[in-house]
Amino acid sequence: MKKYFTLTLILLITVIFSGFSQIKEKEYNSKKLITVISLETVGYTVSMIGLYKLWFSDYPMSTFHIFNDNDGWESIDKCGHTLTSYYVGKIGMEALNWAGVKRNKAIWYGGTLGLAFMTSVEIFDGYSDGWGASPGDIIANFTGAGLLIGQELLWNEQRLKLKFSDHYSEFQKYNPDVLGHSFAERMLKDYNGHTNWYSLNVKSFLQEESKFPKWLNFAFGYGADGLLAGYGNPTEVDGKPVPHFEVYKQFYFAPDIDLSKIETNSKILKILFSAFGFIKFPAPTLEYNKFDNLKFHWLYF
Repeated sequence: MKKYFTLTLILLITVIFSGFSQIKEKEYNSKKLITVISLETVGYTVSMIGLYKLWFSDYPMSTFHIFNDNDGWESIDKCGHTLTSYYVGKIGMEALNWAGVKRNKAIWYGGTLGLAFMTSVEIFDGYSDGWGASPGDIIANFTGAGLLIGQELLWNEQRLKLKFSDHYSEFQKYNPDVLGHSFAERMLKDYNGHTNWYSLNVKSFLQEESKFPKWLNFAFGYGADGLLAGYGNPTEVDGKPVPHFEVYKQFYFAPDIDLSKIETNSKILKILFSAFGFIKFPAPTLEYNKFDNLKFHWLYF
C-alpha cells in the first residue's frame, strides 16, 4: 500500500505540473515563485499526512533504526526509488524555472525536491518498528537526484532519461495480497511486470548537422521474474500450495521515442508529451536472461 500510494501521488503530480516544462520564463516573477512554494508545501504536507495515515499509523513506532533490504525484490524497488527521486526533482526544477529563478538555483533547489520527499518517507520507515531506514533506498534516492542535477549542469538537458513500463505477469494470481488484487494495484505492486529503463538520446551526442532522428532513443532495461514475495518465495499462500518459481533477472535493449523531441504546435500535445514522457514506448526488444540467453520480443511493454 505504501508504494501504491506514493507512486499514484507521483503520477498525479507529474500530470498536474507538466505544464511547467512548456513555459520558459526569462524574468523573475515573485508571484509565480510564491505559487510554486505554496503548491509544493501543500502537496508535501498532504502526501506526508496521507502516507502516515494509510500506512504507518497502523504499526507501532520505535527508535530510529536501519534495516538492510538490499536482497529484496531483486532491487526492482530500488529502481522505483531512483525513478521517483528523478521525476519529482524534475518537476521541482521546471517549476522554479517557470517562476524565473536563476538556472543554478532552479537546478539545485528544484532538483533535490524528489530527494527531500523520498528522504522524509525513509525517516518514517526508520521510526517504524516493522521496517527501518534502508541504506539501499537512500542510495537510490541520491542516484535519481544526481542523474537529474548532473545532466543539467553538464549538458543543460536530460540526455539519459529514466523510464518505466509494465505488463501483466502470471505471478500475481498466486499471491494477490502482496502483488495486488485490482488492476491498478497489480500494475504498481507486481514487480514481475515492471521494467525500469535508461533511455539514451543519441542525437544529443552527435553534430548538429547529423540527420539522425532527434526523437529516436535507445534504451537499456532491467526487470525480474518469478517473484511471489520480497525475500524468498512462499510454498503456500493462505493454506494453499503454490508452484515453485525460480527468480531470475532480465536485461533488455530496445529503441524508444523521446516524446519531448517531437515538434508540435499543439500546447495540449506538448503537455501530454511532458506528462507521460516517463513511460517507455512499446517496441521490438531484445532480452537476455540466464534461461533463454537471448530472446526477441516483437513488441515489448
